[in-house]
Amino acid sequence: GYTVVPKELNGFTLGGERVQLNKLWNRRQTTKFNGTSYITQRGAEAVYSPEGKEQVKATIHYYMTNARIMREALQGCGLKVYGGENAPYLWVKAPKGLTSWKFFDKLLYEVNIVGTPGVGFGPSGEGYLRLTAFGDRDDTLEAMARLKKWL
Repeated sequence: GYTVVPKELNGFTLGGERVQLNKLWNRRQTTKFNGTSYITQRGAEAVYSPEGKEQVKATIHYYMTNARIMREALQGCGLKVYGGENAPYLWVKAPKGLTSWKFFDKLLYEVNIVGTPGVGFGPSGEGYLRLTAFGDRDDTLEAMARLKKWL
């Protein structure tokens, strides 16, 4: 919702001094909503604890394993793949000279796999599709099985 405090609206201090309520409200709002929220600060603090560091390592390992599974499956299908070794993103060269969008459409409508057309990242991305390993392991395995069957 919205709150409107007209500049003409005044209040008075205990000493009888006139105060514009709009200025007080503005100060309250900028103080309350400026900076990082308490819960975000506590979350950042927790991630640097020994337990938090272990959880981060486990999460990275999980998604990088997905990336390895995808990379191996895609290469096994004869596709050129870049990435997926140090980051959970894989760039797949579109087969048979397909454009980024044509490859995207074929995977989406024929295999039910969603990626991002490389051209969306600029002209150098044309002819590629970017896939992400940020998914559930079972979904990753299923997607790669469908892709192998399709190719």
